Amino acid sequence: MESTANVLELRGLVKDFLSVRAVNDVSFDVRRNTVHCLVGENGAGKSTLIKILTGALPRTAGRILLNGREYAPRSTREAKAQGVSTLFQELNVVDQLTVAENLTLGMEDTRFGFLRKTSKIDRMLDILHSLEPSIGPRQRVSTLSVAQKQIVEIAKAVAAEADVLIMDEPTAAISEGEIERLFRIVKGLRHRNVTVIYISHRLDEIFELGDTVTVMRDGRHIATKPVAEVSDRSELIRLMIGKTVFEAYQERSEPPKEIVLSVKSLRNHKLGDLSFDVRRGEIVGFYGLVGAGKTELARALYGADPYRGEVVFRGQRLPPRTDEVIEAGIALVPEERRSQGLFTILTIRGNVPVMNMGKISRHGLIDGARERRAARDAVAELHIATNSTEKEAAKLSGGNQQKVVFSKCLFADADLLLLDEPTRGIDVGAKSEIYGIIRRLSRQGKSILVFSSELTEIVNLCDTIHLLYEGRIRETLRNGPGLDSQHILHVVTGGV
Repeated sequence: MESTANVLELRGLVKDFLSVRAVNDVSFDVRRNTVHCLVGENGAGKSTLIKILTGALPRTAGRILLNGREYAPRSTREAKAQGVSTLFQELNVVDQLTVAENLTLGMEDTRFGFLRKTSKIDRMLDILHSLEPSIGPRQRVSTLSVAQKQIVEIAKAVAAEADVLIMDEPTAAISEGEIERLFRIVKGLRHRNVTVIYISHRLDEIFELGDTVTVMRDGRHIATKPVAEVSDRSELIRLMIGKTVFEAYQERSEPPKEIVLSVKSLRNHKLGDLSFDVRRGEIVGFYGLVGAGKTELARALYGADPYRGEVVFRGQRLPPRTDEVIEAGIALVPEERRSQGLFTILTIRGNVPVMNMGKISRHGLIDGARERRAARDAVAELHIATNSTEKEAAKLSGGNQQKVVFSKCLFADADLLLLDEPTRGIDVGAKSEIYGIIRRLSRQGKSILVFSSELTEIVNLCDTIHLLYEGRIRETLRNGPGLDSQHILHVVTGGV
């Protein structure tokens, strides 16, 4: 369908989080009744931009026009009322209710406190039937597949006369057959006066579905162009990653030899038959995009998630039990440092020793002098910016909070560190310091696994790089001058 007007116009959008600018002067238009694709590496600013559009986050600066009028929603409910709906990866359905009850949830018509059937319900059911006749209104949603639940949400948005439907990684958890059905429905939305903003890391989907594609990088708008004018995947990849980023890797004069960790046929609900070795002092990277299985692998190795297969560390086979993993000398820096890596109500002094309280205890009691010395040593060694070890962790910057998490792992005398997104949400200066700490620990003989969705981070730090896609290692590379960034992104976005 030929489009003649813009449904959305973004002008100079900016979003700041303290010292980090997540969205930086972004401007582009979204044409009416099209599928407009949004792509970029993790950390490119896509999610923040979508949260602004859906009213989940306020903008710092800039304007948005929806159908030519100023648009500034203060909540997702307000955005929906103005015609912008979102299909999130975490679906907004209630499994215990029927399909019909989910369609009207939050929009019920009542009289004297009792629900009543209206033409609105009939219209929603008619739309659902036209999209997917196999879904019955009396079916309990818990009996539906993920793709069918998505269709229920799409029907609800269409019935609510949404002008824009934002779809965030909708194919991440559905099968190939369900993807084909979903694509058919998405293409048909053009004829229902619904514009789709489609976010995906699977670049082949962009070429199959998209009318227009916008590329973001480092919070900035890089390009918006018709998909028909994009030559191939390689052109998109070049726009996504920009210049070559490998100049900072410090090549080893002699690769490490002694194997300290051996993983064989590790698999669970998310991971599929992973096998690899890690050597003493080696920095090993696991790179992949959303849903690739990075965090799930880190959690499995830490014993936090069950798995089948074999994990052998320094000759000892480890069970999937966190206490035994820690005792063996493995520590995890988790992705969510505030909720999983720190006791934010405790001071720096209270956080540093928590993974090895025996080192600061005497006869079962905490030795205050040892505790204070441990905190002072951590502040000095990791250059934690604070005027006192009595400062609460919650009051530190993101980079300094991350250093406190590192200090906990070092105080635990860990020989293997699992670092899940180790620099997420911290500024460039703090990132550089964290990288310096990682390299220094490697030179001291500690082995380090980096699980990251940031390509620059992986190639600047890691000696060996495993490329993950849908829970499996698709390729393993040795870092060095010949490393090809376009090839890496080709593999982790599903290219063969």
